[in-house]
Amino acid sequence: MTRIAQISLHTSPLAPLGGRETGGMNVYVLELSRELAALGYEVDIFTRLDGDLPRVEEVAPNLRLVRIAAGPPEPMAKEEMAAYLPEFVQDMRAFVAEGEQPYAVYHSHYWQSGRAGELLAREARRPHVVMFHTLGEVKNRARISEEEPTFRIQHERAIAHHADAIITASDHERVLLERYYGADPRRMHTIPCGVDLELFSPRDRRASREALGLPAETPVLLWVGRLEKLKGVDILISAFAQLEVEGTTLLIVGGDERAGALRAELEAQAEALGVGGRVRFTGAVPHDALPTYYSAADVCVVPSYYESFGLVAVEAMACGTPVVASRVGGLVSTVDDGVTGYLIPWRCPEPFAEKLEVLLANPELRANFSRAARRSVERFRWRAIALRVAEVYDEVAEAYRPRGRREAGNGFGKEVYEAAVVAAGGRP
Repeated sequence: MTRIAQISLHTSPLAPLGGRETGGMNVYVLELSRELAALGYEVDIFTRLDGDLPRVEEVAPNLRLVRIAAGPPEPMAKEEMAAYLPEFVQDMRAFVAEGEQPYAVYHSHYWQSGRAGELLAREARRPHVVMFHTLGEVKNRARISEEEPTFRIQHERAIAHHADAIITASDHERVLLERYYGADPRRMHTIPCGVDLELFSPRDRRASREALGLPAETPVLLWVGRLEKLKGVDILISAFAQLEVEGTTLLIVGGDERAGALRAELEAQAEALGVGGRVRFTGAVPHDALPTYYSAADVCVVPSYYESFGLVAVEAMACGTPVVASRVGGLVSTVDDGVTGYLIPWRCPEPFAEKLEVLLANPELRANFSRAARRSVERFRWRAIALRVAEVYDEVAEAYRPRGRREAGNGFGKEVYEAAVVAAGGRP
């Protein structure tokens, strides 16, 4: 049986969604791994040990979660984890050495996992596949106040140059990797994220609202995600305050205790604009509860400055909920402007408010968008996505030669690694 190592260093796929470090990537790693396991691959997901939890946890047939010691076994911001990369690599190396059968492919998620995966794959003389999920250079360009560190971008560039394959969630991400990171387009494979179309499907609107304690008839807008400034929630609140539709409720779903300062800032903004009583912050909710929220809403709003894919938009459309989103990143390839929702090219409240009013005032238009939205997401079924990823695995495993560029030295060396660790406040 072919074994695959999935590396998700900074966040566990089993962690509750909506926190500072948890979001679409967690869903992607877990659901992709589930589907690969169902296809007959033997999959281990490696993540940093956080709490008094078992080292190995059986998640599903052929699928295990392996917790790796790296720094104190307690929650920490992902920015702090670079200092513990050597420990993660050392402990994962020890675990791999205990196994009877080697991994055929190492698949890393996010830049820190990419660094660990590159080192371990090179040592094992196995191919390395990477998916970045977000890119530091792109985040810095998307919003002036973003301050992703230089050492992150240096690592991303090195990983992009030397991975055997890069999976991008959209054509837009592929272009950005080529433009800003010099990635070889011949090694990039554009495969969108998937969605569980059995879980995310239209539900009865009235029953969904009753379950959430919402009025049966008044309009409801919805935002879902990690509570961070890059997600543009402040834009949405300002747009919401401009709506002339009476009685509209705005649900903000997501955010943990580490987002407390931003939540307080957004609550103050809503109060200052006179809509504090109609903006409801729910905090993070279980992933399997989200279909109820999507089905209760008239419109889901995604006002982000940057989205590599835009999983929230796809989940909402799978539930038959129209989307009003920023015209950025992967949202351009998931939301069909004027058919399943609207794409807004400006990051300011007025155009969002305009399109929201159009949809809220036209139930027939919303119904048309709803039907089209559900049809549009059939291409994102997880089985189809997993089969395409498996093709990449099989391709790199077949083409890989142990005496290739890794033995000759690929320039992704100790100096760059140590510089990143020092910059993060640790010691090499």
